[in-house]
Amino acid sequence: MAKDFTTRPLTIGITCYPTYGGSGIVAAELGKELARRGHTVHFIAASLPMRLTELSDRLFFHEVEMLEYPLFEHLPYDLALATQQFRVACEYGLDLLHVHYAVPHAISAYLAREMLRSSRYLPVITTLHGTDITLVGRDRSYLPITRFGIAQSDGVTAVSQYLRRATCEIFGLCDIRVIPNFINGEDYARRPRPELRERFAPAGEKILAHISNFRPIKRAPDCVEIFARVVERVPSRLLMIGDGPDRARVEWLVERYGLTGHVHCVGKQPNIADFLSIADLLLLPSEMEAFGLAALEAMACEVPVIASRTGGVPEVVEDGVTGVLLPCGDIEAMAQAATALLQDDERRREMGRRARERALAHFSSERIIPMYEAYYREVLARASEGKR
Repeated sequence: MAKDFTTRPLTIGITCYPTYGGSGIVAAELGKELARRGHTVHFIAASLPMRLTELSDRLFFHEVEMLEYPLFEHLPYDLALATQQFRVACEYGLDLLHVHYAVPHAISAYLAREMLRSSRYLPVITTLHGTDITLVGRDRSYLPITRFGIAQSDGVTAVSQYLRRATCEIFGLCDIRVIPNFINGEDYARRPRPELRERFAPAGEKILAHISNFRPIKRAPDCVEIFARVVERVPSRLLMIGDGPDRARVEWLVERYGLTGHVHCVGKQPNIADFLSIADLLLLPSEMEAFGLAALEAMACEVPVIASRTGGVPEVVEDGVTGVLLPCGDIEAMAQAATALLQDDERRREMGRRARERALAHFSSERIIPMYEAYYREVLARASEGKR
């Protein structure tokens, strides 16, 4: 008889990259929301995820430790991770492993599951966030191992319909559940931050913001190009939140355009809602976004979004209603759209109001977390019955 997973709290292992990026943020927020709902969550990662600021009796962290050994030119993170996943599963009786990114996390989870198989079966759920797929699009040598990791998972989710379609086209694997990213409407809401606004815009200037990990695909330097045009017509400031390989180019452009004092690179920030609460617009000129979590966070804080019409962004931002979508790389059009909104307070505030309404109606944690819970129980029931 199949074991009943329909009602009892679950014990879940979550693996993610702990870096400043959407997948790590979503995984950390998911774990916190699951713990609030009575489940027990064990994070298994190379370091503490950035958004996982507090642990509790339902929220644990297990560090993946890699011992240096002269034989290895590169430390075998994937094997160390599989070993730690196996250990945590044994010691804490995990019901399932939920890994974020197929490579290498799904492969490590597969190894952990196989090591445990002699005593019991540990289902693995893999969530695709985008780079899993774009990496393969740029380097086909990763296709076999990525396809294997996805195919061997007991359940697969994608954060957007776009990503599901792309995975289906590239790998021929289409049994994928779309569960979008989410925000907690209480944590992400526009709140007065007069002291913070005074710090960055002391003369009442408008504030544009950009949030990313500054990888080339995010096109952070485009934000400086856009802002250089906007500031000629609207007294304004630009907040660049995050860090990464393109930060040096961003800072070079700031100096080149004579924008020192107008552009603030504030680095990684744990309390993004504080900065969004003082922003008037978000710039998201990415080359590709599988979903666009920064856009959703901004919308929840009543901030309209100027973004590239790419990937899953149109599933989040409603063009002309909660923001403006334009072709990637069209600096002039983005600058014109940003200028027009900054010069029309009434339209911008109405867009912000509608943005929050859309964020809460479609992407609130109250709506999305039950989708994960239901999928967990569906996969567990299927595995318990011996069906894949």
